[in-house]
Amino acid sequence: MYDPTVARLTYRALLGRRRALILGALPLLLIGISLVVRALAGADDQTASDLLGGLALATMVPIIGVIAGTGAIGPEIDDGSVVYLLSKPLKRPTIIFTKLIVAIAVTMVFSALPTLIAGFILNGNGQQIAVAYTVAALVSSIAYAALFLLLGTVSRHAVVFGLVYALVWEALFGSLVPGARTLSVQQWSLAVADKVAGGDMISSDVGLTTATVLLIAVTVLATWYAGQKLRALTLAGEE
Repeated sequence: MYDPTVARLTYRALLGRRRALILGALPLLLIGISLVVRALAGADDQTASDLLGGLALATMVPIIGVIAGTGAIGPEIDDGSVVYLLSKPLKRPTIIFTKLIVAIAVTMVFSALPTLIAGFILNGNGQQIAVAYTVAALVSSIAYAALFLLLGTVSRHAVVFGLVYALVWEALFGSLVPGARTLSVQQWSLAVADKVAGGDMISSDVGLTTATVLLIAVTVLATWYAGQKLRALTLAGEE
């Protein structure tokens, strides 16, 4: 199910000079802000939780997921270079699965690791806040990568739609509108973070069991449907 050649090509596309600069901008911003906050306010658990929840989990992780997920396949479909992969004796689900693994790995490295570093800067992992938000970033990276990889297969404007979802739905509605929170990857991952932290610093409107089921379901269904769309694209090209 995993093809090293497809993975190498995808890593090369995602980690090119310009895209790598974009991927690295938000993590550097998070760490920079964390250093300033720690210097001005000292170690404070509530401040750490607010910053990691608002900037890292609600903003940075989904945006990086957009860049990695859509960038794993969207540009290849847009410029027609995907034909090169489709001409190889590779199963279409293998292509999608490999690109998903790469997108997940890139999203995790550029979101979870900076979240952990920022958490230790802010309060030294007091009340397990740094570790809890890092786990949440890891979990949400999987779902975001799958969702945005699917978006990259179905739309030529995947980045725009993905950013609208990340900035409007997740960062705004997912944080403020009660009904929207149940359908938010951010809230699902917060349920996992709440379990890891075990205190009252982190909370979610979704129960852990429900969150786990939804995270798995979204990841599996998005990956499966992306494979189906790629299969349909192949058939259309052959016809």
